[in-house]
Amino acid sequence: MARRLLTLVAALLLALSLGQPSASAASFSNPVKSVKGADPWITYHNGNYYLVSTSWTDVITIRRAPTLGGLATAPSVQVWQGDAASRCCNIWAPELHHLNGRWYLYYVAGQNVSDYNPTQRSHVLESAGSDPLGPYTYRGQLNSSWMLDPTVATINGQLYLFGSTHSGTQNIVAARMSNPYTVSSSFTTVSTPTHDWERSGGTVNEGPEILQRGGRTFLVYSASGCWTPDYKLGQLELTGSNPTSASSWVKKPTPVFQRSEANGVYGPGHNGFFTSPDGSESWIVYHANDNAGEGCDNGRTARAQKFTWNSDGTPNFGTPVRLGSSLAGPSGEPSATSTTYTVVNRNSGKCLDLAGGSGADGANVQQYACNGGTNQRWRLEDLGDDTHRLVNVASGKVLDTADCDPADGTTLRQWSWLNNTCQRFRFLVTDSGHVRIVNQATGKVADVANCSTADATDVRQWTWLNNACQQWRLTPVQ
Repeated sequence: MARRLLTLVAALLLALSLGQPSASAASFSNPVKSVKGADPWITYHNGNYYLVSTSWTDVITIRRAPTLGGLATAPSVQVWQGDAASRCCNIWAPELHHLNGRWYLYYVAGQNVSDYNPTQRSHVLESAGSDPLGPYTYRGQLNSSWMLDPTVATINGQLYLFGSTHSGTQNIVAARMSNPYTVSSSFTTVSTPTHDWERSGGTVNEGPEILQRGGRTFLVYSASGCWTPDYKLGQLELTGSNPTSASSWVKKPTPVFQRSEANGVYGPGHNGFFTSPDGSESWIVYHANDNAGEGCDNGRTARAQKFTWNSDGTPNFGTPVRLGSSLAGPSGEPSATSTTYTVVNRNSGKCLDLAGGSGADGANVQQYACNGGTNQRWRLEDLGDDTHRLVNVASGKVLDTADCDPADGTTLRQWSWLNNTCQRFRFLVTDSGHVRIVNQATGKVADVANCSTADATDVRQWTWLNNACQQWRLTPVQ
């Protein structure tokens, strides 16, 4: 009898343990991106979160991290740069979608003219393989006239494109697609600003996002002028059979997410949705301001929080949380957040290393077998202009191009921060998760001298040759 009781207790304990996560998620606080955080989009794939947002420039960058909190200090890797006059500039509202085994990056871009807004059009890129970081190729323009905030969703087996156009008021439109880069029907309007709360500072419906659960489809959108503190979220539900028909949607008469003066959050909107790593939680990412007088510009920061579902099956987004509040991370993610990185050469497999961990200006930067030392750890700090400074953890000093010399072979060293372009670097994706590290002043890349695999080989700058000696993997240190 005693043995039987022990067996039952053991079975009960095992069942309870299987129902619990193996480790608590890392805590985090908002913002998850403090520079260029407008119009954020997050997706989770194969152990990492991927975050994209509006750049206001001609490039698209993506941040990757194994924890939501890690996105705040993750490097911004450039995956695309405008390649034609008609789509060169002012990139807004990028989104990543995985369709038919590839990643598609939908975004808005226009011409480099003084009044750029009228030239904004929607475009799509396609990945070469299954990596969300690409590389990407341009697939096409999705519309012939002004349209913002493209997003896609599969509804009842059919792929649809949603966006926001202007005809006196700014409206939500939809069209069918024959594949992820081809629109196969005309655009029709599915929502216009009809309530007073959709007309604060401007008659606007924009930023459509599809949310699906339990066989139901919701369209969550941003309403009112983004330049006002009353920018907010509204909601439609699909009740008919045709997502391109306004009669198939029913609008909720009240907003579903809006400013909180008590929490100091203003103008929350232009959101995205993602699920926790274990699939058990629903999360929203959005941008907002800290003060009522802040506008619709690069000062908005990206924030995320968990939301729940009402008993009637509709989403309950709650109230935007106060900036800086400590929150539990999504369920199923690692219990620790990394803020430092190793920089590993693709050819040699060795780490970017500060020789001897020296604290002196001019100390050499080299490659060396990875050993976990702080002289091989780097903080990759986003400077807000698509460049970074690489700060060595051991010394607190930054990677620097010696004497700002543009010549091939100029050594990379450490130096005190001078805030010049010789100390600023861009990370440009190559393939297989690797990047080239490009100096902002010279346009040349970090290169292991003569492709040597030996310890203590100098790391210098060189013209881009597209070889493995010039490619690096950025790996968070756990």
